[in-house]
Amino acid sequence: MGVGRRMKKQGPPEPLSEAHFANLKRKKGIPVDDIPAEAHSNKKRRTSSKKPEKAIKSATGTKRTGKQINGSKKISSASSNGVKAPKAKGKKAPEPQSDSDEEMDEEFDDSDLEDDIGSDDELKLGDDFLGSDDDSVYDSDHDQDAGKKEKFVFSDDEDEDDDEREEKLTAANIEGLSRKLDQQKAEEAEENEAELREDAMQTNIDGDKPHILDSEDEDEDLAAKTKSLLAPDLQMLRTRITETIRVLEDFAELAEEGRDRAEYTNQLLKDVCAYYGYNEFLAEKLMNLFPPREAFAFFEANESARPVVIRTNTLRTHRRDLAQALINRGVTLEPVGKWSKVGLQVFDSNVPLGATPEYLAGHYILQAASSFLPVMALCPQENERCLDMASAPGGKTTHMAALMKNTGVIFANDPSKARAKGLIGNIHRLGVRNTIVCNYDAREFPRVMGGFDRVLLDAPCSGTGVIAKDPSVKTNRDEKDFQQLPHLQKQLLLAAIDSVNHASKTGGYLVYSTCSVAVEENEQVVAYALSRRPNVRLVETGLPFGKEGFTSFMGKEFHPSLKLTRRYYPHLYNVDGFFVAKFQKVGPTPPNAVLANGKKDKAVNRAAGDDDAMVVDKTPIAAEEDDEDSKDDFGGFDDEQDADYIERARRNAMRRRGLDPRALKKGEKKEKKEAKEEALKEEEPVKEVAKEKAEKAEKADVKPKEKKEKKDKAKDTPKAKTEKVETKTAEKEKPKEKKKDKVKAK
Repeated sequence: MGVGRRMKKQGPPEPLSEAHFANLKRKKGIPVDDIPAEAHSNKKRRTSSKKPEKAIKSATGTKRTGKQINGSKKISSASSNGVKAPKAKGKKAPEPQSDSDEEMDEEFDDSDLEDDIGSDDELKLGDDFLGSDDDSVYDSDHDQDAGKKEKFVFSDDEDEDDDEREEKLTAANIEGLSRKLDQQKAEEAEENEAELREDAMQTNIDGDKPHILDSEDEDEDLAAKTKSLLAPDLQMLRTRITETIRVLEDFAELAEEGRDRAEYTNQLLKDVCAYYGYNEFLAEKLMNLFPPREAFAFFEANESARPVVIRTNTLRTHRRDLAQALINRGVTLEPVGKWSKVGLQVFDSNVPLGATPEYLAGHYILQAASSFLPVMALCPQENERCLDMASAPGGKTTHMAALMKNTGVIFANDPSKARAKGLIGNIHRLGVRNTIVCNYDAREFPRVMGGFDRVLLDAPCSGTGVIAKDPSVKTNRDEKDFQQLPHLQKQLLLAAIDSVNHASKTGGYLVYSTCSVAVEENEQVVAYALSRRPNVRLVETGLPFGKEGFTSFMGKEFHPSLKLTRRYYPHLYNVDGFFVAKFQKVGPTPPNAVLANGKKDKAVNRAAGDDDAMVVDKTPIAAEEDDEDSKDDFGGFDDEQDADYIERARRNAMRRRGLDPRALKKGEKKEKKEAKEEALKEEEPVKEVAKEKAEKAEKADVKPKEKKEKKDKAKDTPKAKTEKVETKTAEKEKPKEKKKDKVKAK
């Protein structure tokens, strides 16, 4: 192959210096003697004379050729390694020599180096040392004829670069380089932002109005495809949804001419139904709750599951100890947030969370983070009497027991016996000892038992907040459900209000919650309860986060206090959709209270003294004897004492049902007043008639008195006395004559 033209012109490489060998020895770990100061003099020396500069240039040039011969790349072609030499104004920093040393170390053995040192005269290389096909070596005379032989000369630019590389890095150079790097980073950041803006515009030029709405023919084609059960183009639907949202946000600028806003909203509704699988009724109801972009975020959040959360049972362990035990079992977790002291969010687990020894020992329960919120709002205190009206499967009930530290009493009610079995199992597993499980229809609870310090009502609902858990809600819910469920919720809420004892020293609170985001099941139910029960009011929930409830929705105005309620959405807080409202009962149930079914409240009838509402002894009554003279052996009844017993029994019954016993006295007083007034009204005409009769009688009594006086005077005369004696003797002789007549007749 022969030696290249460049090698012939440049000549042999310069001999290696001692400093180079010292570097090699350091890398090998061999001790190195002190290097003489002359070894570095060529690189560091710089004078103003021209001749030494030429010497330095020639030395560096020969050094560069030596690097090329040893197989390394040119310094000027450093860009092939992906690194550009930084340039300063008029000066350049020296390039580190470690690369060339490493390459020299790889190319030569120790024996080769010794041969190079010993033979300075023989520096000619073999023909096959560098191949002509090696791309790493640049031949500057490639275009010249092979016969010409001229002396090789470096260009001025290369000489200047070499000189600048030999200079030291100074503070000014470093500042300049850092400024240049900052500029490059700023330019790159601007380019990235510009790209993001272009992506956000989605290839639409500014001012260009996107074509979204289809013609009638296209609509017919789409309907035909859906009828033939063909899968929709999801990518096309998603881009059209984003475009429609963008138009609705800036309707004046981006809307097509002659198109109404309602047309765009209808198109968005159709696309959402096709893309996410909702029925039109539910999709429209959910879209009305949010602006277009937030509605899109809500639908997106419902497509992904919420994180798995466990609640620490503080009756058995502490959260830190539980977290350490689960981490040791290969569970990745962290606290659910600063707002909860007992929640742990699980990201990954090597073991099933429902079968660990800690779970079986009752150290924790699997419970959604949103289910913590109603109990936190209720905040039950120790030694209180509480009611959970719909308690299965027991997450909220056991949370209440943990906050009460197993003191007081909790009545856990659920109308389903099958669900109550799971409730009982969780109560036993978690070590709860202050709970009584019962199976009643919660609407009858004021009659069954009342007078509770705090009541929790997690009402049955449509489940529009937990679509991620139950996707069947997308198609199963219709208008009928949103009529029946609110009616049931209103009845339950009124029953819960009547079950609270307003005179409780520590309580008198009620929490109403649903796992729904529909206004019909939340704000409308609360507003109905406030209108039917003026003895309750809304108070702060005490929860650290959450969105305020609606005070007006779709033309309906609600009470301003509904701002105190709280709403939770999956796209905002990464929890299930939820609603929480907290009431305080400030007085007894009014006498005109009516339940949601339109019937008179039985509890009110009790307060008014209705005998039918009282507890009646159903033992058979013996037949009464007709003989009036017959008497009981024990001496008869004491009516006054019995009246006292009856009054006491009525008061106690009213206290048990959460009613004010003083309402009974108030009712009796009112009845007495009314009876007196009626009696007075009736007596007035009677009194007038009696007065008239009395006056007539007085006049009529004067004549009989005069006659009697005359008769009395006549009796006192002797004639009257003789007449009396004669009449008496005649009466005595009459029976004797009768006896004589009977004897004669016989």
